[in-house]
Amino acid sequence: MDIPETLRYAATHEWVSEPEGGVVTVGISDFAQDQLGDVVFVELPSVGDEVEAEDAVAVVESVKTASDIYAPLAGTITEVNDALESAPEAINEAPYQGGWLFRLRPADAGAREALLDAAAYQAVCEAES
Repeated sequence: MDIPETLRYAATHEWVSEPEGGVVTVGISDFAQDQLGDVVFVELPSVGDEVEAEDAVAVVESVKTASDIYAPLAGTITEVNDALESAPEAINEAPYQGGWLFRLRPADAGAREALLDAAAYQAVCEAES
């Protein structure tokens, strides 16, 4: 299970990158994609959507199930990964690189620090395994 130290995590298995220009990238963790199985479809939010933390903002469908994806932070969606429309399997192949879901400008620049660090997130995953 790959849990990069530089990311922050929500207990619902979303990851959040370090901010670049005030914007963070969001995706689902390696643990989450493994639990889902082969991803076959992704429904992404719209650019400009204003979201609250813990809002269901996207859906990832796999051969096993469909799963809501939650906003780990409140803010505004600035970009979505359109490449996932034709290649949703990128989530399985590279959840931390090409499989990212959307970018978000957080309403509170410091809110990311309240999310789980890698060690705390690993404990969540181990508890669910």
